[in-house]
Amino acid sequence: MEEGMLTEKEIDAEDNMAFGKPTKYWRLSPSKTQFSSWDDAVHQASEEYGHRMHNLCCDNCHSHVARALNLMQYNGSHSWNMFKLWFFVMVYGKYVSFAGFLKTWVPFIIVCVIVGIIVGCSVGLSRH
Repeated sequence: MEEGMLTEKEIDAEDNMAFGKPTKYWRLSPSKTQFSSWDDAVHQASEEYGHRMHNLCCDNCHSHVARALNLMQYNGSHSWNMFKLWFFVMVYGKYVSFAGFLKTWVPFIIVCVIVGIIVGCSVGLSRH
């Protein structure tokens, strides 16, 4: 699942995300910011993360967005992190389309089925 936080000018221009186009989004309200400008906070977070190597587990796009939310003190909070962001996207987010839903969940389901088959076969073989 790919999320992003864009300034108004970047909304139509951004198309270079690591895992493809976004499949789910959580619409935020600029009126819930405590920072002088939404765009300034996004720009400042992007400047900081523009010099970092993103990785899958610890310092990724979710951390980048959380940094921007902290800078703007979104919803009065400065304790945003990738886990809190993930939770809010899961609860309040919307899929961009049915295809976005499938792109998000089908790979996970396939991996679970494969693991289930492997574990099931292993347990079955160990009984004989």
